[in-house]
Amino acid sequence: MIRVLIADDHHVVRRGLLFFLKTQKDIEVVGEAKNGLEAIQLVETLKPDIVLMDLVMPEMDGIQATKRIKERWPHIFVLMLTSFSDRDHVIPAIEAGASGYQLKDIEPDELVESIRTIMRGENMLHPDATSTLEEGLREEEMKPHIQNPLTPREQDVLAELTKGKSNREIASSLFVTEKTVKTHISNIFTKLSVQDRTQAALYAVKHGLTEGSGK
Repeated sequence: MIRVLIADDHHVVRRGLLFFLKTQKDIEVVGEAKNGLEAIQLVETLKPDIVLMDLVMPEMDGIQATKRIKERWPHIFVLMLTSFSDRDHVIPAIEAGASGYQLKDIEPDELVESIRTIMRGENMLHPDATSTLEEGLREEEMKPHIQNPLTPREQDVLAELTKGKSNREIASSLFVTEKTVKTHISNIFTKLSVQDRTQAALYAVKHGLTEGSGK
């Protein structure tokens, strides 16, 4: 039997899921949660095999709940069941550890098949969610620092620059001349498509480039 926990703040949705899943011989609904916090509490006591998780809920949303569940019980699967297919919801959900992402307009039979597929250890994404992920990956590949990677020394200079250091201070920290620092900064501006030190620092923070190369 596949033990399922339903987490959704809408009573009608929970009732509908419960009614249909009860017709499946290999599925048992072991509990219902009205929010993410309650979902975590029920996971701890009921130990389901998989959680059908809504995204937007009071107390704690589905993404935070998924993250905590996967941190404490990595063997428990989470299938997001939501109305949102935009990148602001899809990508964080997958990053939180969800094994599947389906929209609420899914046919009941397809939902059951998604549950079974995930229990076999395979991921299951709605086509719209897949498209969103692919678009996100394409945009990631198009980012300046991906297309024009910084050299280890340029990474070091950028890391020092984000600390608000002057060229002289950067030169002193890296044991190079100020002229060399200026050259590196010029290259950094070109590669990252930024106009000044502030833009470079903001870019570094946004894209996780605040650490040096370590070389």
